[in-house]
Amino acid sequence: MKFGYARISTKRQSIDLQIRALKKENCDYIYQEEASSKEERHELEKLLSYAREGDTIVVWKLDRLARTMSELLNILTDLEKRRIMLKSITENIDPSTPEGKFFLHAAGMFAEYERNIIIERTNAGLEAARERGIQLGRRPGLTEEGKKTARLAANLYTKSDLHVKEICETLNISTSTFYIYLKHENIAKLNKLGRPRKDKSKGKRY
Repeated sequence: MKFGYARISTKRQSIDLQIRALKKENCDYIYQEEASSKEERHELEKLLSYAREGDTIVVWKLDRLARTMSELLNILTDLEKRRIMLKSITENIDPSTPEGKFFLHAAGMFAEYERNIIIERTNAGLEAARERGIQLGRRPGLTEEGKKTARLAANLYTKSDLHVKEICETLNISTSTFYIYLKHENIAKLNKLGRPRKDKSKGKRY
């Protein structure tokens, strides 16, 4: 089967352009949703869970599929292992071709670069905090220093592909403290592969 996926970030945007393009690709079913870069994408989760070997997923542009290069690489690698094809209408990318494999390799390099930059900046921020006399790590309550650590934890969680364990090791905090920090920063739990929890389908069959 051929599945389409369309996403807009706000109600002010129109999804019609994407839907028309996906219809021209003769998609059997189109998953569509409204979700910003920080929100959970229930329809994408259902699509990735439902697709099987031999199926094809079609998107208008790759940025509809992933928030970051790291996340995109993870999704593409997962689809390749499951023998699920992906087609980007605008970029004309097919991972089964030599050009598509080159794109995956280049994406991996950029993802690693992005990851290293985030870690480097975080470590620099931690070192600067220590030089100012700020003690990082687990605390009985959220003092001013704890609030700063909470902001660092939230930033790593939402803007990188680091797992929770890696973030906790970087900041020298426990998992329970990490989730206390997320709650303090009003950050909802996300799936790092961009596969959030289940919800009612908003897709349409064509």
